Amino acid sequence: MIYYQFEIGLSPFEPWSEILTAHLGEISFEGFYEKEGLLYAFISKENFLKTEFNSIIDLINETVQVEVSFKEIPHQNWNAAWESNFEPVFIEDELAIIAPFHSIENNFKRTIVIEPKMSFGTGHHQTTYLMCKAILNTPLNGKRVLDMGSGTGVLAILCEMEGSSDVTAIDIEPWSVENCIKNALENKCNRIESLLGDVDLIQSRSFDLIFANINKNILLSHMAQYVKSLNQNGLLYLSGFFNSDSKDIRQVAESLQLQFVMKEELESWSMLVFKK
Repeated sequence: MIYYQFEIGLSPFEPWSEILTAHLGEISFEGFYEKEGLLYAFISKENFLKTEFNSIIDLINETVQVEVSFKEIPHQNWNAAWESNFEPVFIEDELAIIAPFHSIENNFKRTIVIEPKMSFGTGHHQTTYLMCKAILNTPLNGKRVLDMGSGTGVLAILCEMEGSSDVTAIDIEPWSVENCIKNALENKCNRIESLLGDVDLIQSRSFDLIFANINKNILLSHMAQYVKSLNQNGLLYLSGFFNSDSKDIRQVAESLQLQFVMKEELESWSMLVFKK
């Protein structure tokens, strides 16, 4: 399989690299990293739609200066490029998220080993960081948990480590499901069920806590089902959107009788927590 590697220069770089990453993630781009003031973005040749890509670049270019170049690379070189730029993630003194090629960290309460393939959720992104921090500060012992849009499975894995009785991890991408299963085994987790599909998979299920780190439009379309599947007094954690989108998310959640609990921000990104 052939991949396109895009090198994108932005001036100013922040917060526009995060904004562009979010937009590209919605049109099948599969991985990103930042290095020396450039955003590197990867997508398979068969999934690349030039018109959609150009529309996003033109939209960003209305506000900031954008320079784009790309080249074709074999699939194995995409993995090598990702791995060579994957740095460990440390969340306070509680959690280290590392790759198999990193040294084991012994100075943290928890260490999660994540194979950094094409799935979203390595802890580098602000929203994953916010969600991991929230899990570390939430009593999970014996709780039934949903990780919606699970990506690598890092949130599901952390929930099991923190005592969840069972965890359902759902993603629409086959490689993410495979990656989640592999990462769960790597971290000796046996209470995670990784499923391929969308929100309809939870129609007959119930949860004490739901973690959904996706994007604004999908969260809004899923919200009613989240409420139906959330147990009374259950908590809903939502992230994957910008601070400017928080008002819309909260408005819809409260219209469904959810009680606002708290908001956390990191740079230009937000996490909202609600209670049923």
